[in-house]
Amino acid sequence: MENIFEIIGLYNAEIIIGMALLIVILLVSYIILNVKVSKLRKRYKKLVRGKNDVDIEEVLLKYGEEIDQLKNQGAEFNKSLIDLNDRLSSAIQKVGFIRYNAFEDMGYDLSFSIALLDDQLNGFVITSIYNKDQSICYAKPIKNGKSIYPLTVEEMQSIDRAIKGNMLIENY
Repeated sequence: MENIFEIIGLYNAEIIIGMALLIVILLVSYIILNVKVSKLRKRYKKLVRGKNDVDIEEVLLKYGEEIDQLKNQGAEFNKSLIDLNDRLSSAIQKVGFIRYNAFEDMGYDLSFSIALLDDQLNGFVITSIYNKDQSICYAKPIKNGKSIYPLTVEEMQSIDRAIKGNMLIENY
């Protein structure tokens, strides 16, 4: 500790000059930085004031809030869209239809089979058999494109048309 006091005693003039020089450098740096901050403050005020004294800061904050609202609405829309897609997968999406003459002696294509299937090929096939005395209508369930009940050729054709998307191709 005594060595430090001896060094200070010997070099006190040089230390004072060095400190004074350091103070001058710091003062010049402070003035330069103060001028730069002042210029930035003026530019910021000019920017924020905008045209017709519209406060751009308020406008930016308002648009930022609107963007956040739009993001929330977009997220809700996506959630609704996913829910809708899930629900639509079980809706009837595939339809196959065929008209035919069930009895050779009739000569009219008044009988028909129509297949109504969802996206997973589940649904039913409705068949109507017409003759001059009566008309019979029945339905058979379809699961994964197949039925546990025996299918007629026309019912298989209507299911095939539904799967392939050829809904109204007539069989003449």
